[in-house]
Amino acid sequence: MEVEQQGRRPPHASDRDSRPDNTVWAPRARRLIEETHALCASWLETPLRQCFVEAEQRLYAQAERSRNPVEQQQCLYSRQLLQQQRAVMERRFLDGVRQHFSGVGTVHEVEVPHADLPRRPLELLDPTEHEQTVALDKVVARGEARHGTALFELGYRYAVLAGQPPLEGDKLPLGPQALAGAFRDALSGSDLPVEHRLLLLQSFDMTVVQGLSTLYETVNEHLRADGILPQLRAFPTTPRAQVERLPRPGASDNPPAPFNRPAEAAATPANAAAPRSDNIAVLDNLREMLAQHRAGQGALNYQGSGRSATPQELQLALDALQLHVSDVADQARRELLSAQALRDELLTQLNTGRPEGSAPMHLTDEQGDTVELVAMLFEQLDRQVHHESNAHSLLGDLQLPLLRMAVADQGFFNQREHPARKLLGLVAEAANDWLDGPEGDVDRSLEAKINQLVDRARREPPSTGLYTSLLADIEHHLGLLNRKAQIAERRQVEAMQGRERLEQARHRAAELMTERFEKCNPRGLLRTLLERAWSDVLALTLLRHGEDSEAFSHRLRITDQLLSQQPVADRNLLQAEVESGLQQIGMHADEAVQVAQRLLGISPGASTTSEAATTTELALKLKQRQRLGEHASAETAAPAPAPATPTPPPSPESPERRIRQRLRQLPFGSWFEFIDPNNGGITQRKLAWYSPVTGNCLFVTRRGLRSQEMTLEQLAHEMACGRVREMPPVKENLLDRAWHALTSHLRQITSNHTSAPRPGSSM
Repeated sequence: MEVEQQGRRPPHASDRDSRPDNTVWAPRARRLIEETHALCASWLETPLRQCFVEAEQRLYAQAERSRNPVEQQQCLYSRQLLQQQRAVMERRFLDGVRQHFSGVGTVHEVEVPHADLPRRPLELLDPTEHEQTVALDKVVARGEARHGTALFELGYRYAVLAGQPPLEGDKLPLGPQALAGAFRDALSGSDLPVEHRLLLLQSFDMTVVQGLSTLYETVNEHLRADGILPQLRAFPTTPRAQVERLPRPGASDNPPAPFNRPAEAAATPANAAAPRSDNIAVLDNLREMLAQHRAGQGALNYQGSGRSATPQELQLALDALQLHVSDVADQARRELLSAQALRDELLTQLNTGRPEGSAPMHLTDEQGDTVELVAMLFEQLDRQVHHESNAHSLLGDLQLPLLRMAVADQGFFNQREHPARKLLGLVAEAANDWLDGPEGDVDRSLEAKINQLVDRARREPPSTGLYTSLLADIEHHLGLLNRKAQIAERRQVEAMQGRERLEQARHRAAELMTERFEKCNPRGLLRTLLERAWSDVLALTLLRHGEDSEAFSHRLRITDQLLSQQPVADRNLLQAEVESGLQQIGMHADEAVQVAQRLLGISPGASTTSEAATTTELALKLKQRQRLGEHASAETAAPAPAPATPTPPPSPESPERRIRQRLRQLPFGSWFEFIDPNNGGITQRKLAWYSPVTGNCLFVTRRGLRSQEMTLEQLAHEMACGRVREMPPVKENLLDRAWHALTSHLRQITSNHTSAPRPGSSM
């Protein structure tokens, strides 16, 4: 009989509504299911938000690239609809996840159709439903293949809680099938077309399903810590050829129990068909290459006279060394220690305070290898970041805490998704990209957050739970930063699109005005008014209502009346129309009245001399007046280092033409490196948007701030001259590149002492 803690405070009524519930659950099962549901709901917030943001961006990009106005309008409408119904969809999705948790332990009876019941008539297959089902099945299949090991353990542990066989498919509440089904049901109430629902499913796959490994590890660790199958380990499936050689079930008198399989599988040697399950081979291969290197140099091991340090003594020495490093100067505290320096410092701490004449303590081969591998990893990671940056000092602060974790848990080397490894890579990239960017401004909130995480890693004992918590904290903060950058970038793109539409409207208004000037050549105040002010009125009307609208046709009739091309029925009404148009483009009311009166010959009663002087004054004011949209272009063009001279038109066979054709196929979000010819400095900029009509390009910084504008022709010219180059898509992060550099370095130094180098392990 299970016994729960007495005196637990009952949940509030509103809190009960957000929790899963089932009357068949035992008290302990209820507590664990509620806790795992809370972990799942908390984890899903950030990736679900990123899913909708990415879907909005993809719809916006699809609308920009669309050549069909109907398709473009549909994309923009779906984006607007998604923004309006986003909160409702998130709530429906979380409610669907909660219902899957509530169904744990429920026995579903299989309905057997009776022979006497009438059969349902055949129906045609709905193509829309079929497409969504196929896309959903692909998402589920990829998710289950990617997270098969963790799902195996979750299925058995939830089976213990529910008292049922191992859960799988949609019966497992946080499995890919259950989550994807809940997401599809959340979209069912919207008016999105099927192609945009499929786009949302793709975003859900990339942002949510692909990152479920962190959630599964956290939930498995939580259930394991609570005593739910603590010894359970997933094991590789035995190949068919090996199954045929196994004895039949009746040949053994003592068949193994079902839950003893993981232990037996761990005791058997791994086969070549399942290399991913043999994680110990990663650390063993690294240590073997180190041993070959030491043997080639004549140093066989780390051991000397005396006894080896126990794991507890080594942890105490690391704690003492960390306290000692914290007491020294700030610059020394932030320096990376080499492998030899780390070993010497640890030996000093191990032998400090020992009685005279006693045998000195030394490191075991495994401990020495761990120290050297961690030091080499940090050296390789230090080479990947910017020179003289904050990332160097942060790596120095994290070296000893990560060494403590590597000594306590060999999974640091063996598991690619180990939270300590992921935290190291994430902090290094955050410091390298956000704190040490070429913009020069430092995000103080991120700097404070990283320093807080580093302090926690140094103070608290090393554990998987600690680094899982730290990892979730920094991921949440970086998610907020990315969200702010996306919002800022979207504003810059929308502003540039608005300026481009304004320029097109001004250009069209100037064309219409030129056509009328060819028929009638006005002079004096009328020409100045039409060129400097009324042309902007036409552009603004065209921008707001369109060229085929009645409002724009009315403005053209007024233009013809001012040019005496059409009769004027009411001069007072014409004066009011002119005053209204001039005020819409920012002209003061009194000034608009004076211009309209002088233009139409409606005298205010002043003398002729004063009238002539006033007319001259008004003409000068109109010439000095700032045109519509000029202030925005002047402000945005200030920080942009555009080419000083216009680029000549390229020949048909020139490299610039090939580069320009390549640029027109690039998606939004591609990164470029701009090289300063004066000092050789390199700045990275993101191509946020370019116009398929005019070819204007917008580049932004990592924070989404506008950097510069240029045309595709100018960009192709700069690339042909070598001042700009396209950055290839980065498939590996800083930590992955450091791991590969570490293994390559070990292969290189061991190949000097062996005739046939041993293949390294995959990280």
